[in-house]
Amino acid sequence: MKQFTDKEGRKWEITLTIGAAKRVRDLLEVNLLEPEAGNPPLLTRLTTDEIFLCDVLYCLCMAQATDRGVTDVDFGELLCGDVVLAAHEALYGELLDFFQKRGRTDRATAIRKQLSVFRMSVAKAEVEIGKLDLEAEVENAFGKPSISSPALPESTPTP
Repeated sequence: MKQFTDKEGRKWEITLTIGAAKRVRDLLEVNLLEPEAGNPPLLTRLTTDEIFLCDVLYCLCMAQATDRGVTDVDFGELLCGDVVLAAHEALYGELLDFFQKRGRTDRATAIRKQLSVFRMSVAKAEVEIGKLDLEAEVENAFGKPSISSPALPESTPTP
């Protein structure tokens, strides 16, 4: 079982069981036990689609949410940026543990690789964005700015 803490300081437990996987499958039509399936693959979608990730998390935390009177809309409001990151890591940790204990080391390896790809992609994007010459990009889009302002047309006298 993995945990994350929402923006109000409440702890949520993520436990992947067959029952939890069936609940996610029934509600979202996604099989957590086939992380390589789909287009894009489920592991990629969990990393790149935050709304989908939060829906999966809600399904996994549904019993806790019901006990706390938290709807799916309320749950989404509890997940700000740092919470989503922590919840994502907790979910991946839980998936990793499940597949390791299940003897599906191939799927556990895929999860580790997806996490590495995600982290490397973010780092590479930061480097590439840092290299951008914004002035040159604007000039490419609109042309080089002129140094002097164009002369204003003389006003036309009224007849």
